[in-house]
Amino acid sequence: MSTTADDRDASHVLTLEEIGKLAKEGGRPPLRGSLISPRAPATNRRTNLRYNHRMMSGESYNPGEIEPKWREYWISNRLHEAKDDDPRPKYYCLDMFPYPSGSGLHVGHWRSYVLPDCWSRYKWLQGFNVLHPMGWDAFGSPAENDAIQKGIQPKVGTERNIENFKRQLYEIGAMYDWSREVTTTDPAYYKWTQWIFVKMFKAGLAYKTFMPVNWCPSCKTGIANEDVVNGRCERCGAEVTKKELNQWMLRITKYADRLLNGLEKLDWPEKVKTMQTNWIGRSEGAEVNFTAIAANGNEHPLKIFTTRPDTLFGATYMVMAPEHPLVKELTSPQQAADVDAYIEKVKSERDIDRAAKTEKTGVFTGAYAINPVNNEKIPIWIADYVLMAYGTGAIMAVPAHDERDYEFAKIFGLEIREVISSEQGGEAQARQGEASIDANQAYIGEGTMINSGQFTGTPSEQGRKAICA
Repeated sequence: MSTTADDRDASHVLTLEEIGKLAKEGGRPPLRGSLISPRAPATNRRTNLRYNHRMMSGESYNPGEIEPKWREYWISNRLHEAKDDDPRPKYYCLDMFPYPSGSGLHVGHWRSYVLPDCWSRYKWLQGFNVLHPMGWDAFGSPAENDAIQKGIQPKVGTERNIENFKRQLYEIGAMYDWSREVTTTDPAYYKWTQWIFVKMFKAGLAYKTFMPVNWCPSCKTGIANEDVVNGRCERCGAEVTKKELNQWMLRITKYADRLLNGLEKLDWPEKVKTMQTNWIGRSEGAEVNFTAIAANGNEHPLKIFTTRPDTLFGATYMVMAPEHPLVKELTSPQQAADVDAYIEKVKSERDIDRAAKTEKTGVFTGAYAINPVNNEKIPIWIADYVLMAYGTGAIMAVPAHDERDYEFAKIFGLEIREVISSEQGGEAQARQGEASIDANQAYIGEGTMINSGQFTGTPSEQGRKAICA
């Protein structure tokens, strides 16, 4: 005779056999996943959960017998497979797919997977049709390195590693729907990533451009940031440099608004949403064309992107990324040796490390640029705090209103010209074109434009639009 929730006394706890039987018969535990009988008094509901001593005692629990038994039961009854025609409400729980390394699973993997596994089981006990898949993020340089070290084809090594990972996950008893396993190196899978790429290319979202990459001169290949250890290739130990390569890029900025709006609908921790917002990196601003003049008199357009066009009158110098293609064209013969030496030095630095550096370094190129708003001639420098991968690879430096530019200008004795007065500064100062901010730090807030020609006296927020009109 089958057991129902109403037949159980207040102290009864479901055994694994009963859970399996309920699942096989299409039922579910009482109270949408609670192991407490509905007949238990309300005052006892918090304390009425009991273990089955016969299963949990040290004398009777034999993992070598019990674990394989129930793993086989789950598999043979396909308890963890999500059926498309299942009438129960659907629930999707997705883990980050691991890279199947040759070393196999370690405790760090399971630390990340145990909570989603517990949550999936909890939702299953609540009566949901749970889809909890597993897959393998198997492409990448680690697979190449592993294959080189072992002298085998990457395909062979990857498949071998996947089998080992699956064995480990099977022995752990994780609740995964293996009928929906995904392997990124499987042609049946990556044909769809290729299909998506073609769609993006036809929509103008995929394009080719020259971008700097970490380059190993010994392995003769580009390598990921993670494979650069202390400036050297993890694979062979050679010193890593930067090299311009023509490579495919995706215009994710075209989707910035949709991505940011979508974040607002997610029930994620604010910290994670903030990280995602920063990764999307949407910025509102203007592209401004300066005219760069080389030492030989040749002129070149030099485009910059700025989120603060209201500070254009405060640009007292320009900075280019050392990898910028115009550097060699603009550098004067007198500065060539210093510029070349600086470029070589920066080649071994990762972008993430350059962005995090507090010490400001740089070299004057010997060239100048014309500011389009006032026709002022300002010097052009190269510095590692400007990255080719961000914006246009060149910036207008406004040291009075940008912290990094301020630090750089103080080190190299460059002019610091204030063009935004703080809100506390008052309109009188703005009318007189006087500065009202602390001379010992950059003022990055809003205020009133000063020292800005016909825009002097304009609130900075309005000035951003007016100066671009």
